[in-house]
Amino acid sequence: MKFELFIAKRLIGAKDYKSSISAPIIKIAITAIALGVVMMLIAVATGIGLQEKIRDKIAAFNGHIVIHHLDNNNSNTSERPILLAQPFYPSFTSVTGVSHIQAVAKKYGVIRTEDDFEGIVFKGVGEDYRWDYMEEYLVSGRLPNFNDSIKYSKEIMLSTYTAARLNFKLNDQVVVYFMGDNAQRKPRLIAFDVVGFYNSGFEEFDKNYILGDLAQIQRLNKWDKTQVGSFEVFVNDFTEIDQVTGEIYQTIDSFLDATSIKQSYASIFEWLSMFDFNIILIIGVIILVSGINMVTALLVLILERTPMIGTLKALGSNDWSIRKLFLYNAAYLIGKGLFWGNLIGIGLLLVQKYTKIIPLPQETYYVAEVPIFINVWIIILINIGTLLLCLLMLLIPSVVVTKISPSRAMRFE
Repeated sequence: MKFELFIAKRLIGAKDYKSSISAPIIKIAITAIALGVVMMLIAVATGIGLQEKIRDKIAAFNGHIVIHHLDNNNSNTSERPILLAQPFYPSFTSVTGVSHIQAVAKKYGVIRTEDDFEGIVFKGVGEDYRWDYMEEYLVSGRLPNFNDSIKYSKEIMLSTYTAARLNFKLNDQVVVYFMGDNAQRKPRLIAFDVVGFYNSGFEEFDKNYILGDLAQIQRLNKWDKTQVGSFEVFVNDFTEIDQVTGEIYQTIDSFLDATSIKQSYASIFEWLSMFDFNIILIIGVIILVSGINMVTALLVLILERTPMIGTLKALGSNDWSIRKLFLYNAAYLIGKGLFWGNLIGIGLLLVQKYTKIIPLPQETYYVAEVPIFINVWIIILINIGTLLLCLLMLLIPSVVVTKISPSRAMRFE
């Protein structure tokens, strides 16, 4: 083995091929590997990044799973209350994989100004609300403050979309009209104080939602403190959301239902699932092209080293030993391409991640810039997979070594 490695380094090593006939082809193969790795890293990082970003935006307004009354199944508002005293609240211990649960309620309303009006959904939240998602989208001002010292907080969080449309500024008062259960009654109006503006980039939510105090909806609906509209559940691993949803449904009472955001926003998640196919297709095509380039380079290298092959066979080396020499060298060349590909690819991803210089049309992709997801294990998997698949493809052309006879090879020029 040491002798073979010595031969591989001295006779067909990296320094030797630079002045050989095969040098341009080998350089092209290395470049193809490097560019392929760059494209694979970008495809995976941007594809998964976009999926996660859009998924987080939907979860910010709905949680991952919503537990609601069966009568509210097709409504965006809380028509019938649910008792706050549930076996799964405030900690969902009966189902593994749940990270947080919060009580909320929703009610339709209309914002009225002197010149215009806008229909909205007032989402009431309590002290258990998970603000970390919305905090990311906070543009100006601060998050609303709800505590026991304030019976009905009038602080709300408004989207920049609604603020720009109705010309609201920070600390302005927003008058919202709420319809009662009886259409004959006059609508109730409440003046809220705008303490913060958010912009999620998801227009479907931004143009509809106002975040305020859950107690306000309880008062408007004539509920007491023990009644809420629904529960929003967050899971630890989104890939297990279907399984967790099923387990939750089996756990809760028969008058309740559990719906995941994948079910509520099926069209969006079907669109996102297409990114998985695209990523796999891109990786497959790139590895195929890179492998073909390496096959070409190896064939040229073998033909160029025909006299050397004949000499080694004459000295007693078997076909597999000689084939390994070229595979060792091919692995080195692939590794060189992987090194430069990772260096350039990861560098470009880090630049985009921290500078956000490449924008996206927000109305189409729901994000203002290309999102980046970097995972060390995925990068390692891409590199190992590329190396192994390329080497497997090179096993076929290395069979040419077995067809070379020592007598003819030593006379080959």
